[in-house]
Amino acid sequence: MSTYRAIFANPEFRNLWISSALGNASSTMTSLTLAILVDAATGSALLAATIMFGPSLAQVLGVSTLMSAADTARPRRVLTLLAALSAVAVGVQAAADLSAGLRLVLALAVAYGLSIGAGVRWGLLGEVVQSDQFVLGRSAMNLSVGAMQIAGFGVAGVLLQAVSPSTVLWIATGFAALAIPVIRFGLRDRAPRRVARTGLAETWRGNRTLLAQRRTRPLLLALTLPNGLIVGCEALFVPYAGARAGWLLAAGAAGMMTGDLVVGRYLTQQRRRTVARWLRFLLAVPFLGFAFDLPLAVLCVLVAVGSSGYAASLAQQEILVDLTAPELRGQVLGLESALRMTTFGVTAILAGAMADLTAAAPTMTAFAAASLLVSVALSRPLARIGSPHGSGPAAEGLQTVRAAGDPG
Repeated sequence: MSTYRAIFANPEFRNLWISSALGNASSTMTSLTLAILVDAATGSALLAATIMFGPSLAQVLGVSTLMSAADTARPRRVLTLLAALSAVAVGVQAAADLSAGLRLVLALAVAYGLSIGAGVRWGLLGEVVQSDQFVLGRSAMNLSVGAMQIAGFGVAGVLLQAVSPSTVLWIATGFAALAIPVIRFGLRDRAPRRVARTGLAETWRGNRTLLAQRRTRPLLLALTLPNGLIVGCEALFVPYAGARAGWLLAAGAAGMMTGDLVVGRYLTQQRRRTVARWLRFLLAVPFLGFAFDLPLAVLCVLVAVGSSGYAASLAQQEILVDLTAPELRGQVLGLESALRMTTFGVTAILAGAMADLTAAAPTMTAFAAASLLVSVALSRPLARIGSPHGSGPAAEGLQTVRAAGDPG
Protein backbone atom coordinates (compact mmCIF):
# COMPACT_ATOMS: atom_id res chain seq x y z
CA MET A 1 0.00 0.00 0.00
CA SER A 2 1.38 3.41 -0.98
CA THR A 3 1.85 6.16 1.61
CA TYR A 4 1.47 9.93 1.75
CA ARG A 5 5.24 10.17 2.09
CA ALA A 6 5.63 8.35 -1.22
CA ILE A 7 3.33 10.62 -3.19
CA PHE A 8 4.66 13.80 -1.58
CA ALA A 9 8.15 12.72 -2.63
CA ASN A 10 6.90 13.49 -6.15
CA PRO A 11 7.72 17.22 -6.62
CA GLU A 12 5.03 17.71 -9.25
CA PHE A 13 2.36 16.32 -6.93
CA ARG A 14 3.62 18.62 -4.15
CA ASN A 15 3.19 21.66 -6.38
CA LEU A 16 -0.26 20.55 -7.49
CA TRP A 17 -1.20 20.10 -3.83
CA ILE A 18 0.26 23.47 -2.76
CA SER A 19 -1.49 25.37 -5.54
CA SER A 20 -4.78 23.71 -4.64
CA ALA A 21 -4.28 24.53 -0.96
CA LEU A 22 -3.57 28.20 -1.71
CA GLY A 23 -6.65 28.45 -3.91
CA ASN A 24 -8.84 26.83 -1.27
CA ALA A 25 -7.52 29.11 1.48
CA SER A 26 -8.37 32.12 -0.67
CA SER A 27 -11.85 30.89 -1.61
CA THR A 28 -12.88 29.97 1.94
CA MET A 29 -11.76 33.31 3.37
CA THR A 30 -13.55 35.10 0.54
CA SER A 31 -16.82 33.19 0.81
CA LEU A 32 -17.16 33.65 4.58
CA THR A 33 -16.26 37.34 4.37
CA LEU A 34 -18.75 38.00 1.58
CA ALA A 35 -21.50 36.05 3.39
CA ILE A 36 -21.03 38.10 6.57
CA LEU A 37 -20.93 41.35 4.58
CA VAL A 38 -24.17 40.52 2.79
CA ASP A 39 -25.88 39.21 5.93
CA ALA A 40 -25.01 42.42 7.79
CA ALA A 41 -26.19 44.60 4.91
CA THR A 42 -29.46 42.80 4.13
CA GLY A 43 -30.36 40.56 7.08
CA SER A 44 -31.47 37.92 4.57
CA ALA A 45 -30.58 34.25 5.08
CA LEU A 46 -31.31 33.68 1.39
CA LEU A 47 -28.83 36.30 0.18
CA ALA A 48 -26.17 35.22 2.67
CA ALA A 49 -26.48 31.59 1.53
CA THR A 50 -26.54 32.66 -2.11
CA ILE A 51 -23.34 34.73 -1.94
CA MET A 52 -21.56 31.88 -0.14
CA PHE A 53 -22.74 28.92 -2.22
CA GLY A 54 -24.68 30.43 -5.13
CA PRO A 55 -21.60 30.78 -7.36
CA SER A 56 -21.60 26.98 -7.47
CA LEU A 57 -24.59 27.29 -9.81
CA ALA A 58 -22.25 28.59 -12.48
CA GLN A 59 -20.76 25.12 -12.54
CA VAL A 60 -23.72 23.85 -14.58
CA LEU A 61 -22.91 26.37 -17.31
CA GLY A 62 -19.27 25.39 -17.24
CA VAL A 63 -19.99 21.68 -17.50
CA SER A 64 -22.33 22.39 -20.42
CA THR A 65 -19.97 24.58 -22.43
CA LEU A 66 -16.34 24.38 -21.31
CA MET A 67 -15.69 21.03 -19.63
CA SER A 68 -14.13 19.38 -22.70
CA ALA A 69 -11.09 21.56 -21.88
CA ALA A 70 -10.37 19.13 -19.02
CA ASP A 71 -9.04 16.68 -21.62
CA THR A 72 -8.49 18.78 -24.78
CA ALA A 73 -6.40 21.69 -23.41
CA ARG A 74 -2.91 21.88 -21.95
CA PRO A 75 -3.53 21.52 -18.18
CA ARG A 76 -0.72 23.78 -16.91
CA ARG A 77 -1.82 26.64 -19.13
CA VAL A 78 -5.46 26.35 -18.06
CA LEU A 79 -4.66 26.15 -14.34
CA THR A 80 -2.33 29.16 -14.56
CA LEU A 81 -5.00 31.27 -16.27
CA LEU A 82 -7.63 30.20 -13.72
CA ALA A 83 -5.36 31.10 -10.78
CA ALA A 84 -4.79 34.55 -12.29
CA LEU A 85 -8.53 35.02 -12.83
CA SER A 86 -9.24 34.10 -9.21
CA ALA A 87 -6.62 36.56 -7.88
CA VAL A 88 -7.99 39.43 -9.97
CA ALA A 89 -11.59 38.71 -8.96
CA VAL A 90 -10.89 38.64 -5.22
CA GLY A 91 -8.81 41.79 -5.59
CA VAL A 92 -11.78 43.59 -7.14
CA GLN A 93 -14.01 42.44 -4.25
CA ALA A 94 -11.41 43.85 -1.84
CA ALA A 95 -10.82 47.16 -3.62
CA ALA A 96 -14.37 48.14 -4.59
CA ASP A 97 -17.29 49.04 -2.33
CA LEU A 98 -19.84 46.95 -4.19
CA SER A 99 -23.49 46.35 -3.45
CA ALA A 100 -24.65 42.86 -2.48
CA GLY A 101 -26.07 42.36 -5.97
CA LEU A 102 -22.85 43.33 -7.75
CA ARG A 103 -20.78 41.15 -5.45
CA LEU A 104 -22.97 38.18 -6.34
CA VAL A 105 -22.84 38.91 -10.09
CA LEU A 106 -19.04 39.12 -9.97
CA ALA A 107 -18.80 35.90 -7.97
CA LEU A 108 -21.07 34.10 -10.46
CA ALA A 109 -19.11 35.34 -13.47
CA VAL A 110 -15.80 34.23 -12.02
CA ALA A 111 -17.21 30.87 -10.90
CA TYR A 112 -18.22 30.19 -14.49
CA GLY A 113 -14.64 30.60 -15.63
CA LEU A 114 -13.29 28.55 -12.74
CA SER A 115 -15.79 25.72 -13.33
CA ILE A 116 -13.40 23.70 -15.49
CA GLY A 117 -10.64 23.79 -12.88
CA ALA A 118 -11.73 20.64 -11.05
CA GLY A 119 -11.82 18.55 -14.22
CA VAL A 120 -8.40 19.80 -15.29
CA ARG A 121 -6.89 19.23 -11.86
CA TRP A 122 -8.34 15.75 -11.29
CA GLY A 123 -7.46 14.64 -14.79
CA LEU A 124 -3.91 15.90 -14.28
CA LEU A 125 -3.69 14.08 -10.95
CA GLY A 126 -4.16 10.79 -12.79
CA GLU A 127 -1.04 11.56 -14.83
CA VAL A 128 1.08 12.98 -12.00
CA VAL A 129 0.70 9.92 -9.73
CA GLN A 130 0.75 6.22 -10.53
CA SER A 131 -2.59 4.52 -11.19
CA ASP A 132 -2.57 2.68 -7.85
CA GLN A 133 -1.93 5.99 -6.06
CA PHE A 134 -4.94 7.86 -7.47
CA VAL A 135 -7.25 7.39 -4.46
CA LEU A 136 -4.46 8.27 -2.04
CA GLY A 137 -3.61 11.32 -4.15
CA ARG A 138 -7.25 12.34 -4.23
CA SER A 139 -7.42 11.85 -0.46
CA ALA A 140 -4.36 14.07 0.00
CA MET A 141 -5.92 16.74 -2.21
CA ASN A 142 -9.12 16.54 -0.20
CA LEU A 143 -7.06 16.90 2.97
CA SER A 144 -5.73 20.17 1.59
CA VAL A 145 -9.32 21.31 1.11
CA GLY A 146 -10.19 20.40 4.69
CA ALA A 147 -7.04 21.92 6.17
CA MET A 148 -7.41 25.15 4.22
CA GLN A 149 -11.08 25.39 5.10
CA ILE A 150 -10.20 25.07 8.77
CA ALA A 151 -7.50 27.69 8.37
CA GLY A 152 -9.49 29.90 6.00
CA PHE A 153 -12.76 29.91 7.93
CA GLY A 154 -11.03 30.03 11.31
CA VAL A 155 -8.57 32.80 10.42
CA ALA A 156 -11.20 34.80 8.55
CA GLY A 157 -13.60 34.48 11.49
CA VAL A 158 -10.96 35.81 13.89
CA LEU A 159 -9.72 38.54 11.55
CA LEU A 160 -13.22 39.82 10.83
CA GLN A 161 -13.55 40.71 14.50
CA ALA A 162 -10.27 42.66 14.44
CA VAL A 163 -9.87 44.17 10.97
CA SER A 164 -12.10 45.33 8.12
CA PRO A 165 -13.62 42.87 5.62
CA SER A 166 -11.61 44.49 2.82
CA THR A 167 -8.38 43.65 4.66
CA VAL A 168 -9.42 39.99 4.89
CA LEU A 169 -10.23 40.01 1.17
CA TRP A 170 -6.80 41.47 0.37
CA ILE A 171 -5.19 38.63 2.32
CA ALA A 172 -7.29 36.19 0.31
CA THR A 173 -6.09 37.90 -2.86
CA GLY A 174 -2.51 37.30 -1.79
CA PHE A 175 -3.12 33.57 -1.34
CA ALA A 176 -4.71 33.33 -4.78
CA ALA A 177 -1.80 35.19 -6.37
CA LEU A 178 0.79 32.91 -4.75
CA ALA A 179 -0.71 29.92 -6.58
CA ILE A 180 0.19 31.38 -10.00
CA PRO A 181 4.00 30.85 -9.90
CA VAL A 182 3.58 27.49 -8.14
CA ILE A 183 1.52 26.22 -11.08
CA ARG A 184 3.54 27.90 -13.82
CA PHE A 185 6.96 26.75 -12.62
CA GLY A 186 6.05 23.65 -10.61
CA LEU A 187 4.05 21.63 -13.14
CA ARG A 188 5.26 20.06 -16.35
CA ASP A 189 3.68 21.31 -19.57
CA ARG A 190 1.70 18.32 -20.79
CA ALA A 191 -0.14 17.77 -24.04
CA PRO A 192 -3.94 17.31 -23.97
CA ARG A 193 -5.21 13.77 -23.31
CA ARG A 194 -7.26 13.76 -26.50
CA VAL A 195 -7.00 15.73 -29.71
CA ALA A 196 -10.20 17.68 -30.30
CA ARG A 197 -11.40 21.26 -30.44
CA THR A 198 -12.33 22.60 -27.01
CA GLY A 199 -15.87 23.91 -27.15
CA LEU A 200 -19.59 23.32 -26.80
CA ALA A 201 -19.90 20.48 -29.34
CA GLU A 202 -17.00 18.49 -27.91
CA THR A 203 -18.19 19.09 -24.34
CA TRP A 204 -21.67 17.77 -25.11
CA ARG A 205 -20.32 14.81 -27.06
CA GLY A 206 -18.41 13.65 -24.00
CA ASN A 207 -21.26 14.49 -21.61
CA ARG A 208 -23.78 12.49 -23.66
CA THR A 209 -21.47 9.50 -23.64
CA LEU A 210 -20.96 9.69 -19.88
CA LEU A 211 -24.57 10.36 -18.90
CA ALA A 212 -25.91 7.60 -21.15
CA GLN A 213 -24.24 4.90 -19.07
CA ARG A 214 -26.60 3.02 -16.76
CA ARG A 215 -23.92 2.49 -14.10
CA THR A 216 -22.71 6.08 -14.17
CA ARG A 217 -26.04 7.74 -13.31
CA PRO A 218 -26.56 6.30 -9.80
CA LEU A 219 -22.98 7.20 -8.92
CA LEU A 220 -23.49 10.78 -10.04
CA LEU A 221 -26.70 10.96 -7.98
CA ALA A 222 -24.92 9.56 -4.93
CA LEU A 223 -22.07 12.03 -5.33
CA THR A 224 -24.39 15.02 -5.62
CA LEU A 225 -27.72 14.70 -3.78
CA PRO A 226 -26.87 13.45 -0.25
CA ASN A 227 -23.82 15.74 -0.06
CA GLY A 228 -25.69 18.65 -1.59
CA LEU A 229 -28.51 18.48 0.94
CA ILE A 230 -26.00 18.63 3.79
CA VAL A 231 -24.39 21.66 2.15
CA GLY A 232 -27.87 23.19 2.40
CA CYS A 233 -27.44 22.84 6.16
CA GLU A 234 -23.96 24.37 6.05
CA ALA A 235 -25.25 27.31 4.01
CA LEU A 236 -27.29 28.35 7.05
CA PHE A 237 -24.40 28.38 9.52
CA VAL A 238 -24.03 32.17 9.17
CA PRO A 239 -27.76 32.93 9.70
CA TYR A 240 -27.79 30.41 12.57
CA ALA A 241 -24.62 31.44 14.42
CA GLY A 242 -23.61 34.83 12.99
CA ALA A 243 -19.91 35.64 13.42
CA ARG A 244 -19.47 32.34 15.29
CA ALA A 245 -20.32 30.43 12.11
CA GLY A 246 -16.62 30.13 11.40
CA TRP A 247 -16.37 27.57 14.21
CA LEU A 248 -19.08 25.39 12.66
CA LEU A 249 -17.50 25.66 9.22
CA ALA A 250 -14.06 24.82 10.60
CA ALA A 251 -15.50 21.83 12.49
CA GLY A 252 -17.06 20.57 9.27
CA ALA A 253 -13.75 20.92 7.46
CA ALA A 254 -11.95 19.05 10.27
CA GLY A 255 -14.43 16.18 10.08
CA MET A 256 -14.16 15.99 6.31
CA MET A 257 -10.38 15.97 6.53
CA THR A 258 -10.38 13.19 9.13
CA GLY A 259 -12.70 11.02 7.06
CA ASP A 260 -10.58 11.47 3.94
CA LEU A 261 -7.41 10.66 5.88
CA VAL A 262 -8.74 7.40 7.31
CA VAL A 263 -10.55 6.18 4.18
CA GLY A 264 -7.90 7.25 1.70
CA ARG A 265 -4.81 6.15 3.61
CA TYR A 266 -5.70 3.17 5.77
CA LEU A 267 -8.45 1.23 3.96
CA THR A 268 -8.06 -1.18 1.07
CA GLN A 269 -10.21 -0.79 -2.01
CA GLN A 270 -12.75 -3.39 -0.84
CA ARG A 271 -12.97 -1.91 2.66
CA ARG A 272 -13.37 1.60 1.22
CA ARG A 273 -16.37 0.44 -0.76
CA THR A 274 -17.87 -1.40 2.22
CA VAL A 275 -17.39 1.51 4.63
CA ALA A 276 -18.77 4.00 2.08
CA ARG A 277 -22.21 2.38 2.40
CA TRP A 278 -22.37 3.47 6.05
CA LEU A 279 -20.59 6.79 5.71
CA ARG A 280 -23.46 8.07 3.56
CA PHE A 281 -25.77 7.68 6.55
CA LEU A 282 -23.23 9.07 9.01
CA LEU A 283 -23.10 12.19 6.85
CA ALA A 284 -26.73 13.08 7.59
CA VAL A 285 -27.65 11.78 11.03
CA PRO A 286 -25.58 14.16 13.24
CA PHE A 287 -27.06 17.21 11.49
CA LEU A 288 -30.44 16.23 12.92
CA GLY A 289 -29.04 17.65 16.17
CA PHE A 290 -29.93 21.13 14.93
CA ALA A 291 -33.53 20.26 15.82
CA PHE A 292 -32.51 20.85 19.44
CA ASP A 293 -31.22 23.94 21.20
CA LEU A 294 -27.73 22.60 21.83
CA PRO A 295 -24.60 24.55 22.84
CA LEU A 296 -22.39 25.63 19.95
CA ALA A 297 -19.56 23.36 21.14
CA VAL A 298 -21.82 20.30 20.96
CA LEU A 299 -23.03 21.29 17.52
CA CYS A 300 -19.42 21.66 16.38
CA VAL A 301 -18.74 18.08 17.46
CA LEU A 302 -21.85 16.83 15.64
CA VAL A 303 -20.91 18.73 12.49
CA ALA A 304 -17.38 17.28 12.59
CA VAL A 305 -18.67 13.72 13.01
CA GLY A 306 -21.22 14.12 10.24
CA SER A 307 -18.79 15.73 7.84
CA SER A 308 -16.50 12.70 8.05
CA GLY A 309 -19.21 11.01 6.00
CA TYR A 310 -18.16 13.01 2.95
CA ALA A 311 -15.34 10.45 2.63
CA ALA A 312 -17.85 8.08 1.01
CA SER A 313 -17.16 10.09 -2.14
CA LEU A 314 -13.62 8.68 -2.35
CA ALA A 315 -14.89 5.15 -2.98
CA GLN A 316 -17.63 6.39 -5.32
CA GLN A 317 -15.17 8.46 -7.36
CA GLU A 318 -12.83 5.47 -7.54
CA ILE A 319 -15.59 3.36 -9.09
CA LEU A 320 -16.47 6.20 -11.45
CA VAL A 321 -12.88 6.32 -12.70
CA ASP A 322 -12.85 2.53 -13.14
CA LEU A 323 -15.93 2.80 -15.35
CA THR A 324 -14.51 5.53 -17.56
CA ALA A 325 -12.21 5.36 -20.57
CA PRO A 326 -8.83 7.09 -19.97
CA GLU A 327 -9.41 9.81 -22.59
CA LEU A 328 -12.59 10.94 -20.80
CA ARG A 329 -11.45 10.75 -17.18
CA GLY A 330 -10.75 14.45 -16.87
CA GLN A 331 -14.20 15.25 -18.23
CA VAL A 332 -16.05 12.69 -16.11
CA LEU A 333 -14.36 13.96 -12.93
CA GLY A 334 -15.08 17.52 -14.01
CA LEU A 335 -18.69 16.59 -14.78
CA GLU A 336 -19.07 14.96 -11.38
CA SER A 337 -17.50 17.94 -9.63
CA ALA A 338 -19.59 20.46 -11.57
CA LEU A 339 -22.86 18.58 -10.94
CA ARG A 340 -21.96 18.32 -7.26
CA MET A 341 -21.12 22.01 -6.98
CA THR A 342 -24.28 22.97 -8.88
CA THR A 343 -26.32 20.89 -6.45
CA PHE A 344 -24.55 22.67 -3.60
CA GLY A 345 -25.63 26.01 -5.03
CA VAL A 346 -29.23 24.95 -5.61
CA THR A 347 -29.68 23.44 -2.16
CA ALA A 348 -28.01 26.43 -0.50
CA ILE A 349 -30.45 28.82 -2.18
CA LEU A 350 -33.44 26.58 -1.38
CA ALA A 351 -32.30 26.32 2.23
CA GLY A 352 -31.88 30.09 2.47
CA ALA A 353 -35.35 30.70 1.01
CA MET A 354 -36.92 28.18 3.39
CA ALA A 355 -35.07 29.66 6.37
CA ASP A 356 -36.39 33.14 5.50
CA LEU A 357 -39.91 31.70 5.72
CA THR A 358 -39.30 29.67 8.89
CA ALA A 359 -35.92 29.68 10.68
CA ALA A 360 -32.45 28.27 10.20
CA ALA A 361 -32.65 25.36 12.68
CA PRO A 362 -35.79 23.62 11.38
CA THR A 363 -34.62 24.07 7.81
CA MET A 364 -31.29 22.43 8.58
CA THR A 365 -33.09 19.54 10.26
CA ALA A 366 -35.35 19.05 7.24
CA PHE A 367 -32.44 19.03 4.80
CA ALA A 368 -30.52 16.51 6.94
CA ALA A 369 -33.56 14.22 7.00
CA ALA A 370 -33.89 14.53 3.22
CA SER A 371 -30.23 13.57 2.77
CA LEU A 372 -30.75 10.48 4.90
CA LEU A 373 -33.81 9.42 2.87
CA VAL A 374 -31.98 9.87 -0.44
CA SER A 375 -29.10 7.72 0.79
CA VAL A 376 -31.56 4.99 1.76
CA ALA A 377 -33.18 5.13 -1.69
CA LEU A 378 -29.80 4.83 -3.46
CA SER A 379 -28.59 1.86 -1.42
CA ARG A 380 -29.75 -0.86 -3.81
CA PRO A 381 -28.47 0.62 -7.11
CA LEU A 382 -25.12 1.49 -5.49
CA ALA A 383 -24.79 -2.07 -4.15
CA ARG A 384 -25.23 -3.41 -7.70
CA ILE A 385 -22.56 -1.06 -9.06
CA GLY A 386 -20.13 -1.98 -6.31
CA SER A 387 -20.35 -5.69 -7.13
CA PRO A 388 -17.23 -7.42 -8.51
CA HIS A 389 -18.78 -7.46 -11.99
CA GLY A 390 -19.63 -3.78 -11.94
CA SER A 391 -16.30 -2.16 -12.68
CA GLY A 392 -14.18 -1.54 -15.69
CA PRO A 393 -14.93 0.67 -18.66
CA ALA A 394 -15.72 -2.30 -20.88
CA ALA A 395 -18.74 -3.12 -18.73
CA GLU A 396 -20.56 -0.09 -20.05
CA GLY A 397 -18.84 0.55 -23.34
CA LEU A 398 -17.49 3.97 -22.46
CA GLN A 399 -14.94 3.51 -25.21
CA THR A 400 -17.74 4.34 -27.65
CA VAL A 401 -16.55 7.95 -27.53
CA ARG A 402 -14.10 6.95 -30.23
CA ALA A 403 -16.95 5.74 -32.43
CA ALA A 404 -18.66 9.10 -31.91
CA GLY A 405 -15.88 10.83 -33.82
CA ASP A 406 -13.18 11.54 -31.25
CA PRO A 407 -9.87 11.35 -33.13
CA GLY A 408 -8.03 10.59 -29.87
